[in-house]
Amino acid sequence: MSLVLSLTLQAQNDVTRFLGIPVDGHKDEMIRQLKNKGFRSTAYDADFLEGEFNGSNVRVYVVTNKNKVCRIAVSDVNNVDETAIRIRFNTLCRQFSNNPKYLSLYGDQTLPDDEDISYEISVHKKRYEAVFYQRASAADDTTDDFFKRSVWFMISDHYGKYYITLFYDNEYNRAQGDDL
Repeated sequence: MSLVLSLTLQAQNDVTRFLGIPVDGHKDEMIRQLKNKGFRSTAYDADFLEGEFNGSNVRVYVVTNKNKVCRIAVSDVNNVDETAIRIRFNTLCRQFSNNPKYLSLYGDQTLPDDEDISYEISVHKKRYEAVFYQRASAADDTTDDFFKRSVWFMISDHYGKYYITLFYDNEYNRAQGDDL
């Protein structure tokens, strides 16, 4: 019994974290903790918080499933041109690759300098994304549990300008099809 309880508590502690906050629990508590980190509500839309993350002005969205937080989405406020988005995407790839808290299974995910992002997105509907996994604080990384702690980001376009959205996912709280 104590072994099961110990493993359950360990799994709860090893969920994805955003700014050190577990991506877990109820939305109101998550919003309170994000506000304690300096994010603020906006006067025009209560569905997200605004603030600074990793040197960029961002909007933070708290996503839930059955009233449990399952995702934090972090989206750039400012749209940029193709050159700037390539630099931002590649910088994020390098930051995650060089951070020992993350694991990549996909090798180098940076974009080559000659990649025509605008053309590929508009004509071929190509999706640019990079995926990393947060290492557990206590669990063995040889288990499949790190797949439940994905952190990934993508380039999105808005009328020829681009922005990055990062996703901190807690797959333990995601829909598993049990409502079907």
